[in-house]
Amino acid sequence: MAKGADIELVAVTKRYGAVTAVDGIALRIPAGTYCCLLGPSGCGKTSTLRMIAGHETVTEGDILLGAENITDLPPARRGTAMMFQSYALFPHLSCTDNVAFSLKMRGVPKAERRARAAEMLARVEMTAYADRLPAQLSGGQQQRVALARALITDPSVLLLDEPLSALDPFLRVRMREELKALQTRLGISFVHVTHSQDEAMALADLVVVMNHGRIEQAAPPREVFNHPASAFVARFIGGHNVIALAGGLPIPAPPGGARHVAVRADRMMLARPGAAELPLSGTVRSVEYLGATVAVGLAVEGLEPLSAVLPEAAFFADPVHPGEAVSLGWKPEDMHAIA
Repeated sequence: MAKGADIELVAVTKRYGAVTAVDGIALRIPAGTYCCLLGPSGCGKTSTLRMIAGHETVTEGDILLGAENITDLPPARRGTAMMFQSYALFPHLSCTDNVAFSLKMRGVPKAERRARAAEMLARVEMTAYADRLPAQLSGGQQQRVALARALITDPSVLLLDEPLSALDPFLRVRMREELKALQTRLGISFVHVTHSQDEAMALADLVVVMNHGRIEQAAPPREVFNHPASAFVARFIGGHNVIALAGGLPIPAPPGGARHVAVRADRMMLARPGAAELPLSGTVRSVEYLGATVAVGLAVEGLEPLSAVLPEAAFFADPVHPGEAVSLGWKPEDMHAIA
């Protein structure tokens, strides 16, 4: 399979009995893309990944890799490789033998497969640990071995099922950087399932937000963050206030008949009552000091809870406290209309 292969899902559906896990999705992932499938538990992202891998059958629709329809091919013939959440390393095998295992199953001679395994371990900077067993490795080291094992088959696409979820926060950030650097160096597509918004934003060229088996939005991370396609995306991505345009609120309605607007929390303006001409009146619910910024939770009658994120210096120039009254609003250009 050629390295420069697009992945395309054409009206793909997955049903488990009466339950529809993936509902007729259409998606194209260009060759060499880092794609993150993002969404809450049960949204269909893992079922989608497993269908691409061939570990789940497709109920309806087609999966294409380049010009080839791989919908009904077994996993070993697809040109894809999958790295599982648990890493699934063989506990009784050394790192070298774990990495070489798939080549052994294909009948590759011992000297050749061990040489290729050594090359893969060097690529993920694990040469010094080649003779160790998985139990003698840290979580991050086990992940690198699992990556090397997946890459030894020279796939066109690497599929990753929540690969960072078992790591501590510090190591998660470090391994996130390593995954992106590795993908850039290899030049192949990575399709990565995660429920972490931060992880998707940091890694992805293409973020695919899923909900109830459907794709709510598929776009570059900056577009998803600044122009969420729906109220669900705005809420799930975080950092936004979703405001229903109910009657009686002193908020200018955007053109097009939108039912909601989204306003980034860091674009909210906050002032003492009467100190500025801001349209809404509210009460401070909470104050959270986050270092460089301060998050202020706000209650406004008739709206769901709102938040404002202020620079540390701006907040402490005139700090507010829970229970105090405030005025709030935003610039018209910071309001994004959504369905």
